[in-house]
Amino acid sequence: MEQGSEENMESSWTLLSWLASGVMVFGGAVPYVPQYQEIQRTNNTEGFSTRVCLVLLVANILRIFFWIGKQFELPLLLQSVVMILTMLAMLHLCCSIQSSNRVSTKQHHITDLDLRYFWSWSSFEDYLMFCFAFTLLCAFITFLFLDWVLFVEALGSLAVMFEAMLGLPQLLQNYNNRSTRGMRSLFLHQNIFGEMYHYITISPMDPLQ
Repeated sequence: MEQGSEENMESSWTLLSWLASGVMVFGGAVPYVPQYQEIQRTNNTEGFSTRVCLVLLVANILRIFFWIGKQFELPLLLQSVVMILTMLAMLHLCCSIQSSNRVSTKQHHITDLDLRYFWSWSSFEDYLMFCFAFTLLCAFITFLFLDWVLFVEALGSLAVMFEAMLGLPQLLQNYNNRSTRGMRSLFLHQNIFGEMYHYITISPMDPLQ
């Protein structure tokens, strides 16, 4: 009887562990689902700053390379992969809508090397090119300094620093628009809760402690 109870308890803990891992992996991306649907429904991207995508793409790419240097929990690594895919999906939607609504025929591309239009490019492929180039740069530098503990810790610190700036692009967007139109309150509340939960319990910097 006791053995059966222990097995049931172990099964329950295993199930809870899997559920917690699932929440950890997909929890960060969930707030962007209603935002994606809102943009798709209204065919308007004014309420969403694509620089949020920039911040999260850079942060999560850095976190992946931090994992290479100093392994932390696998669900957190998968969380970064899911978040990168989510941000690329958001960028793809925004580019599609902006392209269909564009009045001017003038286009801007990453190959123009014009800093005035950095992260304001006309096609989704430009954003992919940036992510690919940034990933290659990180891979090269990480390969050179992988055995240097301070470098690995710096990667983790940079990832956390970028995530800490997550709200800034959206605040600037709202200030420039003089409005929060298009930004769902659910997205805002979930984002705040998610960031608090992340820094209190599951920060990738935990292995450094």
